Amino acid sequence: MAGIGWIMSIILGGLAGWIAEKIMHSDMGLLMNIVLGIVGALVANFLLALVLGDTVGEGSWLIQLIVAVIGACLLIWVVRMVRGRS
Repeated sequence: MAGIGWIMSIILGGLAGWIAEKIMHSDMGLLMNIVLGIVGALVANFLLALVLGDTVGEGSWLIQLIVAVIGACLLIWVVRMVRGRS
């Protein structure tokens, strides 16, 4: 989450993780929501940078939130594929 600061990254990570949890119908808990949101944002930013060749939405919290939600949903999907659906 480039350019938005650590505190805002944690807040957006928690919000993105919570939104992803609702979209994917999972029950992860607050700490896991924050982790999924932040790691999801990092993964999605990395993948989009590979495809687009640049960082996505640098400094824009709304674009970073959308990217974090997409990344967190992707991580939840990967975890389900590895562990099996629960």
